[in-house]
Amino acid sequence: MAELPILQFEEKIIDTVQKNPVTVIIGETGSGKSTQLSQILHRHRYTKSGIIGVTQPRRVAAVSVARRVAQELGVRLGDEVGYAIRFEDRTSERTRIKYLTDGVLLRESLSNPELDQYSVIILDEAHERSLNTDVLLGLMKRLVKLRTSSLRVLITSATLDGEKVSKFFLDCPVLNVPGKLYPVEILYSKERPTSYLESCLRVAIDIHIREPEGDVLIFMTGQDDIEKLVAKLEDKIRSLEEGSCMDAIVLPLHGSLPPEMQVRVFTPPPSNCRRFIVSTNIAETSLTVDGVVYVVDCGYVKQRQYVPSTGMYSLDVVQISKVQANQRAGRAGRTRPGKCYRLYPSRVYEEEFLDVTVPEIQRSSLTGSILYLKSLDLPDIDILKFDFLDPPSSESLEDALKQLYLIDAIDENGSITSIGRTMADLPLEPSLSRTLMEANEYGCLSQALTVVAMLSAETTLLPGRSKGASKGAEKKRKHTPLELPDGSGWGDHIQLLQIFEQWDQNGYDVDWCKDHELQVRGMMFVKDVRKQLCQIMQKIAKGSLDVRPKERRKESRQDYKDLRKALCVGYAGQVAERMIRHNGYRTIGFKSQLVQVHPSSVVRSDEEGMLPNYVVYHELIVTSHPYMRNVCAVEMPWVTPILKKLEKISVSKLSGGSGHVGEETNRKIVDLPKKDMNVQVPDDHESRIQAAKERFLARKSKK
Repeated sequence: MAELPILQFEEKIIDTVQKNPVTVIIGETGSGKSTQLSQILHRHRYTKSGIIGVTQPRRVAAVSVARRVAQELGVRLGDEVGYAIRFEDRTSERTRIKYLTDGVLLRESLSNPELDQYSVIILDEAHERSLNTDVLLGLMKRLVKLRTSSLRVLITSATLDGEKVSKFFLDCPVLNVPGKLYPVEILYSKERPTSYLESCLRVAIDIHIREPEGDVLIFMTGQDDIEKLVAKLEDKIRSLEEGSCMDAIVLPLHGSLPPEMQVRVFTPPPSNCRRFIVSTNIAETSLTVDGVVYVVDCGYVKQRQYVPSTGMYSLDVVQISKVQANQRAGRAGRTRPGKCYRLYPSRVYEEEFLDVTVPEIQRSSLTGSILYLKSLDLPDIDILKFDFLDPPSSESLEDALKQLYLIDAIDENGSITSIGRTMADLPLEPSLSRTLMEANEYGCLSQALTVVAMLSAETTLLPGRSKGASKGAEKKRKHTPLELPDGSGWGDHIQLLQIFEQWDQNGYDVDWCKDHELQVRGMMFVKDVRKQLCQIMQKIAKGSLDVRPKERRKESRQDYKDLRKALCVGYAGQVAERMIRHNGYRTIGFKSQLVQVHPSSVVRSDEEGMLPNYVVYHELIVTSHPYMRNVCAVEMPWVTPILKKLEKISVSKLSGGSGHVGEETNRKIVDLPKKDMNVQVPDDHESRIQAAKERFLARKSKK
């Protein structure tokens, strides 16, 4: 332990922390900041007056670092040292050092805005600039003014712009702690490869054959690419001549892996055996894998982008920043001199890479964050002027306010409603929280809990769409077709419900899942999430709720009307209307878009081949076309109130401010000039309602 550089600065750190409410610590890779800072403060009795809370942007990191610290202190995980992540809390009354995701800390501050259970809050890996970290930075700035003497805030990172953060916190001190890094040789490609997957494979095998012992860390963009490369690497290694090189094992590493699979990368390999760890950017900073000597950097990362003007998400493979490239290279120099193979030319690094990663707050939907800020109910917070380190666009903030108004979380004056307060208590995105609350009113909470849990899984759970299902293996399998009861044609939400109900009726049998090509790990996760959501809803309702999966009202079995109504209320900002005489849709919202139902959807057309007149969707994604994903049929009378609400939105009132945003341009989106051909402009609402009514009555008379 003594060799970790941060320990040499222990006295200086404690002296600075005692004299200043906020301290920025730039601890280079290998300095030991994530595991040692909390222990240093613990040794200096900061745990006597409260808990030391350490936030991490990722769940995997919160768990693994807590486990490491508990081990170093010789205590049981969950006692003096614990962790709290969404849907899992391993802490107790005895916990003094607590690792948690930044999202969990935000939730805790709802019930205790001053966070007075904490004596120290450490925002670790702040350079990742997750959405929640940026919100926390703004709240910490406010909190240290209220708790000047009783709270200490430390902001730590390997690559953060310390001066920028110092200025944000009124020129707080910045400490630089050197890392323990050996030199890393950077090797660039002469040109960009046509396939970075094949290029990674080639370089990895070349390292295995030619280079001395040492593990190889390969950075890929996402789970799909990781699984493909792992399979190809294993095949290639098996085909090498026996005795020509050492043994090798190939391990994937990404956020969706179950804990027992993640832990494998921290277990040293057998002697004379090289490990290949194929990872997402989770291994850039959040996790340190000992033994890595060689890094292969594809130069890309998968990044989720939200466009507030359209409400669309895209998951794009984009170039990494220089900061990310340097972080990746640094992984090779932890135990001895290493090598980093960059699969791009040095010219691309110098000329094309951004200096720093674009903060998540500038490329995400802010609906959940704004609901959180509103639920704090602080009179001094005007959402449009909230003090962010890097402010998001006013368009993103306005989009979030409008979405919250449509689902009744805030009223037309921007004040949080009782519904909004309850929504903020649920660890879900606002549309799902609202759906649960409405389902409770309609008496179909059990069904809604199942749907929400199924949508919370990190992988697709509809049959035949599980990741890693190879086409070649299809013929060998003897899968039983999944027969669902009538009603699944109402949409994907209903099919998800019916799948879980059938699994429940089969006693949560793992073999049943395998038999129907359902991902076992994903389904077990859903079962656990559903159980926890049941417990949360029981507390909120302050009474006994019937939330058993088997319990279904007979009359709702065929058309699931109550559940679909609840979904319509929850997804009020995500409704689409079918175009006349064809199956394209136009979103009903602030700027109308032409979209299609995703080809994988089970929503059913009528006898004339027409899809439902109105649908709600879980999200809009852009691939080859703008698609609605996870679609459910709803009815026109349920949509009419949403159209009426759209007519009276005033963003300046919603923000809680004094009307500095131009009222006229924000009051009615329908008044936008129609000559702008890049924007699909909604027609007058009244005429649309009338046309929809006529169509609805015509269809009814046919029946």
